[in-house]
Amino acid sequence: MIRPYYHAPNVFEGSERMRGPDDQTSGMFSYLSPEQRVRPDHPLRAIRRMTDAVFATLSPRFTKMYSAIGRPSIPPEQLLRALLLQSLYTVRSERLLMEEIDYSVLCRWFVGLGMDDPIWSPTTFSKNRDRLLQSDIAAAFFDAVVGQAREAGLLSDEHFTVDGTLLEAWAGLKSFRRIDEDPQPPPDDPGNPTVNFHGESRRNDTHQSTTDPDAMLARKGQGKEAKLSYAGHVLLDNRHGLVANVCVTAATGTAEREAALLLLAEAADATTVGGDKGFDVPSFVAGVRALGVTPHVAQKVTGSAIDDRTTRHPGYTTSQRKRKLIEQVFGWMKTVGGLRKLRHRGGERIDWIVTFAAAAYNLIRLRTLLARPA
Repeated sequence: MIRPYYHAPNVFEGSERMRGPDDQTSGMFSYLSPEQRVRPDHPLRAIRRMTDAVFATLSPRFTKMYSAIGRPSIPPEQLLRALLLQSLYTVRSERLLMEEIDYSVLCRWFVGLGMDDPIWSPTTFSKNRDRLLQSDIAAAFFDAVVGQAREAGLLSDEHFTVDGTLLEAWAGLKSFRRIDEDPQPPPDDPGNPTVNFHGESRRNDTHQSTTDPDAMLARKGQGKEAKLSYAGHVLLDNRHGLVANVCVTAATGTAEREAALLLLAEAADATTVGGDKGFDVPSFVAGVRALGVTPHVAQKVTGSAIDDRTTRHPGYTTSQRKRKLIEQVFGWMKTVGGLRKLRHRGGERIDWIVTFAAAAYNLIRLRTLLARPA
């Protein structure tokens, strides 16, 4: 922009500093390691310490997963650290993840690579990652992180909140076809065939996705768009907002309550459980009471299964206030963790990815809780 009536003062007039050279060359050797370049108070240092402790407990399991002979693979510890970076920094693809690790000293340090170590190709990384997806490492990793929280006295065994959310599957509505329909596209319209399902009644009992058969058609509420989805479920600790348990199921109309009972059954010492109005159903309330747990779910305006014997206690109000913390978990998973649109197919793989994302959330939460003064 031309500004003829403005005269910029010489801010360097009278200064004894000389102009620095814009040299584009660097030294032939570097004597600084990635460890020296990461500041001591960086947030990832606390997460790295916790993950190293987890990997120490999982080392025997890693040994059983791999053969004693053959070409060495990518170390599973480095694979999981890289996947953690992908969740923590919302890296959308493995190709971008490999670029970030290659260029970033911080990422190299966190994964465990030196400055001169070559980075893996995206294809090699994906194939090694698929080996982990076929195992139960995500559940073991999650349990080990939860164990650290319990050892630090940061996990309640008594008061919980349950809730579920829909996770959009990696499959389009065009793939949702009748089960008895010929899956082959017409010869005159291959590739991405034109599908006209206007006015057609499509249900999960008569239709199935040809792209991801485990995904089901579901919507968040009346008037909302129906999408092929999975249902993710979380059992949350009310005291510190940590994920105590997590699972993924098919997105059926009753999956939220059925999964909540299964998660709650594994919490042997639970005394109360909070939830929204979707859990105010006689069958769920009876199931919770059968487990010896008091249901602190939100009441419906009419036809509530919760009476004044429960709502009159101060603990009910506390549970209703604390249950909102679970929305932070789902919000983080979908925005930061990259689960707003799933990148994998198949129920077992989705369960692996969501469980690992819950572990990543717990690591961030633990870093904050452990940093607080006693």
